[in-house]
Amino acid sequence: MSEQPQQSAHRTDATRQDGGDETRDEQRDHAAVSQFVERFASQLVDAGMQRMSARVFACLLASDSGVLTSAELGERLQVSPAAVSGAIRYLSQVDMVSREREPGSRRDRYRVHSDQWYEALARRDNVLTRWEGTLREGVDSLGEDSPAGRRIAETLIFFEFLQKELTGLLQRWREHRDQLRAGLEAS
Repeated sequence: MSEQPQQSAHRTDATRQDGGDETRDEQRDHAAVSQFVERFASQLVDAGMQRMSARVFACLLASDSGVLTSAELGERLQVSPAAVSGAIRYLSQVDMVSREREPGSRRDRYRVHSDQWYEALARRDNVLTRWEGTLREGVDSLGEDSPAGRRIAETLIFFEFLQKELTGLLQRWREHRDQLRAGLEAS
């Protein structure tokens, strides 16, 4: 019985903050959205992300505007402000969310961007470049003919291949995304 008023308050809050219209928000199954957030967060955790950071990221991703305050995140996820703060700190450090000031307020809002996955993969390019340099040093120090040197050389070749393919893949995605956006704007 106490859950009903909370859901109703959540609907109003979500409508106001997400900029969505009331009709869409009232039609939304909040239990299903919460289940999606937890399921996707669990998959992000399986891939190596911290649990609370994964939950906060999934919650932001599932909001219509992609922007929520710390209090709104805490309410939706039923967690403390400290838990949200730690998650936001991590997500900001890895550039998965950005912090912005709420107009006319001292409260921060946190935003996830539409191109988040593209940006994350594009940043991997720098990581791969650093790894390649270190792997080259490893091959040189171990010797190309040693078993360890051959194993590291194969790893190096894999990362060089991956980086080359990633560059083309990201370019094809940008073209595909631009076509999708142009189609959406036209309709």
